[in-house]
Amino acid sequence: MTRAFRDIDRPVLISFGLIVVLLIVGAFSTTSFPDFLTRQLQSASYYGVVAIGQMAVILLGRIDLSIPWAIATSAIMATSVGGTAGYEWAGIPVGILTGLAIGLFNGVGIAILRVPSMIFTLGVNSVLLGLMTLYTGGGFAPPDNATPVMVAISGGRLIPGIPNALLVWMALSLAFAFMLRRTVLGRSIYAIGNSEAAAYLSGIPERRVIIASFLISGLCTGITGVLLAGYAGKAAQGMGDPYLLPSIAAVVLGGTNVMGGRGTALGTVAGVLLITLLTSMLVVVQIPEGGRQVAYFFVVIGMLLLYGRGRKLRA
Repeated sequence: MTRAFRDIDRPVLISFGLIVVLLIVGAFSTTSFPDFLTRQLQSASYYGVVAIGQMAVILLGRIDLSIPWAIATSAIMATSVGGTAGYEWAGIPVGILTGLAIGLFNGVGIAILRVPSMIFTLGVNSVLLGLMTLYTGGGFAPPDNATPVMVAISGGRLIPGIPNALLVWMALSLAFAFMLRRTVLGRSIYAIGNSEAAAYLSGIPERRVIIASFLISGLCTGITGVLLAGYAGKAAQGMGDPYLLPSIAAVVLGGTNVMGGRGTALGTVAGVLLITLLTSMLVVVQIPEGGRQVAYFFVVIGMLLLYGRGRKLRA
C-alpha cells in the first residue's frame, strides 16, 4: 500500500485530498448529497473531455487556445446539420468531424509551418469566431436545436444515477490513459515533451506526433460541442468560452508540467474534479463569472509555484 502511494505523483495526492475536503463541505451545504454529487459529475464530464485534449497538447510543451470557438463551431455545425430534415442522423458525426478538422488545421500549422502554438491557435479561435458570426447572422439562420440523440447522449442515463456524459468521459479517459502508457504515440509524446531535439535525433516522427496530438484535442472539442448542445438543448455562440482557462487549470492541477514531458491521465481526472468542485463552491458564495476566471488564474499560478516548474520526467 505504501509503495502504491509512492507511485502516485504528489500533485495527484494533493488534488484528491482537496477533493475530499470540498466534498465534505458540499455534503454539509446541501440537503441532498447524492443529487449534489450527480450534478458535479455531470459538469465535470464536459470539463474532463476538453481537458483530455488540452493535456495531449500540453504534454508536448504546446497549448491549444482555439478551444472556446472550436467547441462552439462543432456544436453549431452539429445542430445545423442535425436540424435539417432527413439529416438528423448526421448531426453528431458532423460535429465530431468539425472538431477533428480544426485539430488537423492546428496541427498542420504548428508542425509543418512551425508557427508557435499560442499564436496559431489563438488566431484560429478568432477566425472561427468570425466565421460562425457570419454563418449564423444575416438573413440565414441555421437550425440550432439539438437532436433527440444528442440530448440522450448528454443528459440521459443509460445506467440509473449515472449521467451518460460521465460514461463518455470515463471511456475517453481510459482510452487516453492506455494510449499514453502502452502505445508508441504515447511514448513519443512524452519524449518530445522532454526534449524535442533528442526525440528528433532518435528518429521519432515529430511532425506526425504533433499533428496527432492536436487531432486528439480537436476530437475532444468536437465531442464536447455535441455534448454541450445536447445538454443545453441547442447550440449558441460563445458556449465554449467558459472551458478554456478551467481546462488548462485542471491539467496543471493534475501535475502536468506546462513545459511538457510530465503528466498522467489520472492527475488530469483529479484536476477536473477539483476545478468542478471549486467552481461549484464559488457559485454557492455567489462569485460572478469574472471573479471565477480570476480565481482560476490564481489557482494555475499557485500550482505552478508549487510543482509546475519541476524537471521533466515521464510519468
